[in-house]
Amino acid sequence: MTTDPGAAARRRPARRAAAAAAALALVAPLAACGSGGEGGTPTINLYYPPEQNLQKVVDDCNAQARGRYRIVYRVLPRQADDQRVQMVRRLAAQDPGMDVLGLDVTWTQEFASAKWIREWTGQDKAEVEQGTLAGPLDTARYEDKLYAAPKNTNVQLLWYRSDLVQEAPKSWDEMISAAQQLKQQGKPHQVLTMGAQYEGLVVLYNTLAESAGGKILSDDGRKAEMDEGAVRALDQLQKFATSGVTSPSFSNATEDPVRLEFQSGAGAFEVNWPFVYPAMQEANPDLAKKVKWARVPGIDPNTPSKVTIGGVNMAVSTYSKHPAESFEAAKCIRNAEHQKFSAVNDGVPPTIEAVYADPEMDKAYPMKETILEELKEPAVRPLTPAYQSISTVMSAILSPPSAIRPEQTANELRDAIADALESKGVLP
Repeated sequence: MTTDPGAAARRRPARRAAAAAAALALVAPLAACGSGGEGGTPTINLYYPPEQNLQKVVDDCNAQARGRYRIVYRVLPRQADDQRVQMVRRLAAQDPGMDVLGLDVTWTQEFASAKWIREWTGQDKAEVEQGTLAGPLDTARYEDKLYAAPKNTNVQLLWYRSDLVQEAPKSWDEMISAAQQLKQQGKPHQVLTMGAQYEGLVVLYNTLAESAGGKILSDDGRKAEMDEGAVRALDQLQKFATSGVTSPSFSNATEDPVRLEFQSGAGAFEVNWPFVYPAMQEANPDLAKKVKWARVPGIDPNTPSKVTIGGVNMAVSTYSKHPAESFEAAKCIRNAEHQKFSAVNDGVPPTIEAVYADPEMDKAYPMKETILEELKEPAVRPLTPAYQSISTVMSAILSPPSAIRPEQTANELRDAIADALESKGVLP
């Protein structure tokens, strides 16, 4: 996520020239990866984040197409910010060489409002909506219209040491108390999760706010709310940050360092994405045998949490020369068979509910029931074209969490989010 939106305005003229040259460099190769010539087999360019075994899915879809089109997988950069910048610049230039786009779930509204992606209608829309979980579908809509097809989703779980804790805590206060008791006993006790000034901190706060019944934005996404539940979530985040059970590096922690710290045996609890499970089995199999999982704790012990979802949505570019083939290709890549393949081989949770019942999911996803439970009652990040700007200002104001003053911070967030909503945040 960009943390300094004013940086571009401060560049010196020479740097502006360099940036312009870089932009031209992006456009120059377009002819080499166009969408196929007239009369030949159409090339459908799939711009998608790195996924180790996705090429096998592409190969299968190409075989099923039987020469009507050929999908070419163009691997986007690994970092989400870099992915978005590349796509935004090329779509703003009305690049016809982009056909199917793999969008982070927080970008769909932005791209739809800019008219860069096509609406899904008719039979295409019906096929996508059939059997797809409601939370991921919400991230694919803009102004009550479907603009993307959810391919995979993601959700964090609570991972805990069963040799230290008999059962999973139901609330953050229970987890903090259990960790403090372990600390007094001289045992591993830390509660490890992401607290750096980036999207991971916004995800954590959004989970707390939704779990408290709070609203950051109005239902229509046009007004900053920051209501009583949102203030309560700020109080919980500050209480956690100052409880003495976080890692010393909490205010700088991102996903992988958190995984490594828990994997080393330093923590009793970890709130993180499912990728930590296979990594732990490989790196520390003895510890992995002691680790169990549960729903992320709530604010109230008797009210289940709502956990923020991630994932990738598939959209079709407005500027594609082959929209019909592009919609068909996108549907093939995200169909139930291929979602199961990607879940088992690349660890990305499906968006089609029926896939979770497949026996092949049992070994790869022993935690699938907990994942599905969270996905059925999810927290969705604010759905607005201005999300990039909102996330940037939120992460800045929330950091460091130990400095939060609930009422004051809520007022700051409300004002900053209102300003961000005016910006719309289309360009990087």
